[in-house]
Amino acid sequence: MWNGLTRIAIVGFLFAVAHAHDASPAQLGLASVQRPFAGLKPVATLQVGKTADWVAITADAIWVGSTAPNAVHRIDPTTNREVARVTVPGEPCAGLVPGFASLWVPLCGAKPALAKVDLSSNRVVAVLGFGTAAECGIAASEDSIWLVVDDRGTLARIDPVKESIAQTVKLPPGSCNPRYSHGVVWVTSAKAAELTAVDAKTGAILSTIPTGPQPRFLTDGGDSIWTLNQGDGSVTQIDMPTRRATGSVALGTPGHGGDIAFGARMVWTTMIGTPLTAIDPTTGAVVRQWIGPGGDSLAFGHEALWLTDYHKGTIARFRTQDAIGP
Repeated sequence: MWNGLTRIAIVGFLFAVAHAHDASPAQLGLASVQRPFAGLKPVATLQVGKTADWVAITADAIWVGSTAPNAVHRIDPTTNREVARVTVPGEPCAGLVPGFASLWVPLCGAKPALAKVDLSSNRVVAVLGFGTAAECGIAASEDSIWLVVDDRGTLARIDPVKESIAQTVKLPPGSCNPRYSHGVVWVTSAKAAELTAVDAKTGAILSTIPTGPQPRFLTDGGDSIWTLNQGDGSVTQIDMPTRRATGSVALGTPGHGGDIAFGARMVWTTMIGTPLTAIDPTTGAVVRQWIGPGGDSLAFGHEALWLTDYHKGTIARFRTQDAIGP
């Protein structure tokens, strides 16, 4: 947790820049921790398609989505090689999540859908007739898959065996991206600038927590939920036990897209043009920020960072010690 003085200093600093959406990271006082992204060398880089987006981690694989082809790609983290390409009937456009021996892939198109990929055979075994909007997401709890299925904020609990909607929960309009952690489904609402906590057992709404502007992507770690706020390029920290916001840090990376992950005792964000930022969760300090072309989605797993370059259609593996730097 951040101490009171740190919170006051960061919140005050964020307020000062909240209306400067065109402020560059250097203008936000981050120049001392910035480095050219071209200087961060990956362990491996794989071409997967025209674009690359959405990364998921399983016990023995890294999964990434692509367009041209519309597919999800399975990467062996021991060899850093693609071992399977699974073609899907639509664009993987709203996250990937493993659960119940499957990879669940929301698809965008004339009619949104949800593909179920069997992890043992690497084959699509079902395509469900409901989906979500682009840049939303999907989550897996202990007994369900969770997906917001319309722009009115309808959160659907999906039975992974029956492959049907078992329950719906009404959330604020604009709610979009769910994440499961510690018995709670946490859902961001970019429209309302808030995070809703939903009991994963009952579907009851537990609380609603204000965040920075336009939160979309989120992660969990260190007993906190972390939201990446597209409106001003900040990150909000929410304490999970109390369900209260405890701090915010300005990154100077507003815009569409991006992603956030937790790993190696760091919070990591990506945004096109600022491919990687490392935040110390105990102090709220930006430790390193890599600037330049690249970025858009990331995940931490198998002791590495996996980062896509959306426009180049690649995914790269980075060592965390290199990304943090001396």
